[in-house]
Amino acid sequence: MALSTNMAASLVLFSLLLLHFTQAEELMSIDGAPSPSPQAQPIDCGVACEGRCRLSKRPNLCRRSCGSCCKRCKCVPPGTSGNYEACPCYANLTTRKNVRKCP
Repeated sequence: MALSTNMAASLVLFSLLLLHFTQAEELMSIDGAPSPSPQAQPIDCGVACEGRCRLSKRPNLCRRSCGSCCKRCKCVPPGTSGNYEACPCYANLTTRKNVRKCP
């Protein structure tokens, strides 16, 4: 009888310990992993560039250059201008004359 009580207590303790490690590993995979960047998520460049270029004086040119930048960088900064820190790749693309390529 004493052996079965000790065995049952050991099994309960082992089960709790296993549950604790499983939950800890799950939390580490959620909190410890870097959050997915905008580049990792698929983006609809057409919709993103439409929003980015809606106030442009030359919307067709803006959408074309934004589209090529979006395809390369897989992101578009929010808003109609600025906010380049949200997508550094987009901000770093330049033309041959070192002018910012992306609107």
